[in-house]
Amino acid sequence: MTTADSRERRRQQTHRSDILFTFAVLIGIYVAWQVIHVLLLVYVSALFAVVLAPAIGFVRRLQIGKWRPGRGAAVLIIILVMLAVIIFTLLFALPPIFSDTQEMAQNWPVRLAALTERIRSVPFFDNFNPNQLKDYASSVIGGAFGFFRNIAGGVFGFFSWFILTAYFILDGERAFHWGLSLFPKHQQPRLEKTLIRAENRMRHWLVGQAALMMILGTSCALVFGLLHLKYFYALAVFAGLANIIPIVGPIAAVTLAGVVALFDSPAKFVGVLAFFAVYQQIETAFLTPRIMRSTVDLPPLSVIIALLLGGALAGVMGALVAVPTAALCAVLIDEYLVNKNA
Repeated sequence: MTTADSRERRRQQTHRSDILFTFAVLIGIYVAWQVIHVLLLVYVSALFAVVLAPAIGFVRRLQIGKWRPGRGAAVLIIILVMLAVIIFTLLFALPPIFSDTQEMAQNWPVRLAALTERIRSVPFFDNFNPNQLKDYASSVIGGAFGFFRNIAGGVFGFFSWFILTAYFILDGERAFHWGLSLFPKHQQPRLEKTLIRAENRMRHWLVGQAALMMILGTSCALVFGLLHLKYFYALAVFAGLANIIPIVGPIAAVTLAGVVALFDSPAKFVGVLAFFAVYQQIETAFLTPRIMRSTVDLPPLSVIIALLLGGALAGVMGALVAVPTAALCAVLIDEYLVNKNA
């Protein structure tokens, strides 16, 4: 076989390899798109495993006599502490709510009529019809079957996230090195240093998010207390905790607080709506950009753009992980584009 024939054969083999690789990439993209929700859940779990690592490290540094908790024991201790806090909060908040709910159920027709009159006294709600609200709610949640299906899906998704996060915490180091092994050996040391730098930067996101949750919870407690709203302490705790979920969290908080306020007076309802409207503007335009800049070192404009893009691409989950993902992208861009000749 001549040299020209060998070159032609190698060229044809290269073309076939390129074509097969292109098809493989297209098939991979299609499969990824079909399971995008699963991949997003895995990514969110890995991300929370990263940002929760300092808490795991703190627990592992504790010493009881000669015993130090291992990684698995540290995860278990954190879970037990979280459950204890939740149970204590429920035991503190639920008894008066349960008592009032029983009383309301006994006099529901009278309560509903009084509530309807109060709603109609609010500006722009003078033609309010409770039957229309019921029909609208049924259409939104898709009937009783759709409602319980959504609840079941949410519970299943939460436990899936919880289990995946625990496994990433326990076995994350092995998964990290396995991922590095997929890259050429001469690129692995640089990529490892870059990802460790990004990891340290992403961990600070949880500190900033906790600060935002604390600010909202404290503000709600003060405002709801001044409005003499029932269960203001429980509503404030719920609003602060729900604030970790963008879009859905604030909507759930204002809805719950608004319903409680309506049973007292339209003025309190208007006060709750006004507070949340003003606070959301302050948080979106001022608090979130500046707090995230000080924690994950991102410019305020980048934070706002990341939140918008995350919400548009993947809804609530996308907005939830938008800021730490932006921090990861910033580190990779800085290393491989800005300093690509380094």
